[in-house]
Amino acid sequence: MGETADVESWLERYRRAWEGADSEGVVDLFTEDATYRSNIFADPDRGHDGVRSYWQGATGTPTEVFVRMGKPFVDGNRVAAEWWTTMCDNGEEITLPGCLLLEFAADGRCASLREYWQVAEGRLDPPEEWGR
Repeated sequence: MGETADVESWLERYRRAWEGADSEGVVDLFTEDATYRSNIFADPDRGHDGVRSYWQGATGTPTEVFVRMGKPFVDGNRVAAEWWTTMCDNGEEITLPGCLLLEFAADGRCASLREYWQVAEGRLDPPEEWGR
């Protein structure tokens, strides 16, 4: 990976898949043996089936999902990127900001994803310095 334009394209596809609850679209972004860790204290979801299963559970009920991606930090095949999401989940408006830590395979697909996130009530805007 390594090229910022390629990373930004990957992040844009990830963003669109999240907003559209598109589990098949997101699976295409990952290698067949990828790991997807949304909770550092739990085992990662593995491979396309694991990513699909996690994604269907995480994106199945929220509505009015709006995702913003920050400018990525790229170091070879490793990337860090902030995200800021607002949505309606089980009738409640929430804000879900976080950070993706990604490792890419030579073919441009993600081989490893770790994310860290917070949640707050209501639809909040990011602080001025967010996403730079």
